[in-house]
Order: sequence, then structure tokens, then C-alpha cells
Amino acid sequence: MIRSMTGYGSAERTTDTYQIKVEFKSLNGKFLELNLRAPRNLGAKEAELRKHLTSKLVRGSVLCILTLDRTDNAQDGPKLNTSLANHYYHEISGFANSVGLPTDNILKTVVTMPDVFKTDESTIADSDWEDVMSVVNEAITKLDEFRLREGQDLREMLKSHNDTILEQLPAVETLDSERKDQVKERLENGLAQYQKDNKADENRFEQELLYYLEKMDITEEKNRLRAHCELFSITLDGEVNGKKLGFICQEMGREINTLGSKASYAPMQAVVVTMKEELEKIKEQSLNVL
Repeated sequence: MIRSMTGYGSAERTTDTYQIKVEFKSLNGKFLELNLRAPRNLGAKEAELRKHLTSKLVRGSVLCILTLDRTDNAQDGPKLNTSLANHYYHEISGFANSVGLPTDNILKTVVTMPDVFKTDESTIADSDWEDVMSVVNEAITKLDEFRLREGQDLREMLKSHNDTILEQLPAVETLDSERKDQVKERLENGLAQYQKDNKADENRFEQELLYYLEKMDITEEKNRLRAHCELFSITLDGEVNGKKLGFICQEMGREINTLGSKASYAPMQAVVVTMKEELEKIKEQSLNVL
């Protein structure tokens, strides 16, 4: 199934210790670019978490926001930093006395100062870590579901552009026959004009004409382009990855460009331009395939 790199997924759970929330936002990118925002008490687990996310997310520019908020019934809640509170109290009291301000409500100010209340955030218990990973996996599943939904729309667009290129090939074949007749007629007229005053070798003329037509022959390019388009269509119906689609697009572009360079015939050039337009749309959309 085709997946888009663009997606969103989130999950949350409340345990006895934490309210856990995980959120993923994904955009397209050539490689995996993971921006992980996690609380400090997961520092020891960050390497493990990154390794897990790398194996699951594959590619894209992904923002992962993980938050842990302690619940009201957590046993080890915030604790008063007594020494820091005393320091704030004496400093604020001294300043208030020096400028003649009242000191009645200093305690209310002290408890709002930074780090007066602290929580032990150095580690996380193994049981809590299992809960965190469970919520992470749930959010990844929702992200994958979003990517699949986006991927189906992406598949239809890619298939439509690819089919349009295939639909141009019969016109190329018709125009190719007209082009060869026109080239032959032009050469014969040129030869007739030349023969008015000069004797030309008919055998040599036939040889030159055959060489010229062979050099302008586009049969192989048409066949290869058709094969590449059919491969692209088959790939869309399988387990798709954006890099493979990109490689097929390169081969399609090579054949279309060769058709354009060989076919010095205005009506065929117009068809080639249409093919190039569709191929550019395919390349643009393929960049968003996982």
C-alpha cells in the first residue's frame, strides 16, 4: 500500500503517576529528520526512544512531542526547596525593608519563584516507561493510518498522470508515420531539385535515406517508455516506496527527452511536451511518498 509522508497522529493516557500525551506531525523529506521534544526525566531513555522511532517512521521530517504531567495521586509529588525558599524570603524581605514596603505577603510571592517547588525528574520508573512506550506506539499507529488515507489519494493522482502519458503513445505512433513520410518527401523534392543540373546516384540516395530514417527511428524509445509506465503502474499496486518511484521517473524522463530530441516534427513535439508536463506532476507528487 502507498503511504504519504504527510501525516498526524496522537494518543494519550492517564495512569496513577502521569498523564501521558504523544503527538506526531510529519512532512515530506528525503531522509528521516526526527525532532524529538521530551521531558528531562526521559533523558536516560532518549536513545532507546529514538532508535524505536527511527525503525517505525522510516522517512520524512517528523516532529514528536511527548509530555508527562504528574497526576494528583502521584506518590512523589513536588517538594519544597527549603534552602532556596529561605534565600528568596530573606532577599525579598531585605529589599522591602530598604525601600519601606510592607512585608505581610512575602510568602505568597516566594512560593511562585522559580524552582521553589521541585520534582524528582532524574529518572522514570520501568512501569511508567512501559506506559509511555505503549502510548508512543498507539500514536504511531494513528500516524500510519493517516499516512495510508493520504496515500490512497496520492496513488490516484499518480496513476492518473501515468495513464495520461501512456495515452499519448498511440498519437506518437501515428505522428511518427506521418513524420517519416514528410521527411522522405522533403528529401525526394530536394533530390529532384538537385538533379536538374546534376547527376545523382540513386543507389547512394537510397542508402542515405535509409540511414537518415534509421537515425530518426524512435521505436525503441516508445517501447521502453511504455514498459517504464507499465512498471510504474504495477509498483503503485504493490508495497510502494518513494525512492523506487523516483528511479522509474528518471527512466521515463530519459525516454521522453530522447523522443523529443529525435522527433523534429512540430505535432509530435506538442505530444512530447504534454508527456513532460505529466511527468513533472508525477515527480512532484512522488516526493511525498514514504
